[in-house]
Amino acid sequence: MSLLRPDLAVIAANVAPGSRVLDVGCGDGTLMQALRDEKQCDARGMELDPANVGKCVAKGLSVIQGDADRDLAFYPDKSVDYAILSQTLQTTMRPDMVLEELLRIGRRAFVSFPNFAHWRVRLSLLWGGRMPVTRLLPVAWYETPNIHHLTVDDFRALVKERGITVEGCWFLSGDTQCSSAAANFRAEHAVFQLSRG
Repeated sequence: MSLLRPDLAVIAANVAPGSRVLDVGCGDGTLMQALRDEKQCDARGMELDPANVGKCVAKGLSVIQGDADRDLAFYPDKSVDYAILSQTLQTTMRPDMVLEELLRIGRRAFVSFPNFAHWRVRLSLLWGGRMPVTRLLPVAWYETPNIHHLTVDDFRALVKERGITVEGCWFLSGDTQCSSAAANFRAEHAVFQLSRG
């Protein structure tokens, strides 16, 4: 697989070849391009930022400009094999509704997000008393797109409450996978594969 951000590499490794994929919040299309070129997937995307839409189109990718909070309603039920939301859930107005839409549109969904309960984040708040700026959360609180600061345990509680099946989960510390033991404390990022079992 081409060089991908670690959470995207986990997702790409677990998407079946030849699948139909919708990447919501697809950024510059890096994941879609890898899935198209290396796994022969029919990859489509939705992206809010017009500059990123342009980058995707320049790569020959099928992307529309849209907002996950409003525009997922226009997609038919079970129209893709996988609906993917990578590093975007925490930026949506209603993450719970977006998650429901992903599972309506896709037979399965992948969701990745930064874990705001990682020990470095906790330590920064405890000792510094300020919202952290880290390698993986590189901007100050007033310029971040993150409006919901969720944790691994918050997400686990949400999917349990909604009756969503967790088919797989991966936890990342830096650029490497770590075990699920104490993931809420140890993992900087999480990736979940979900379905409506």
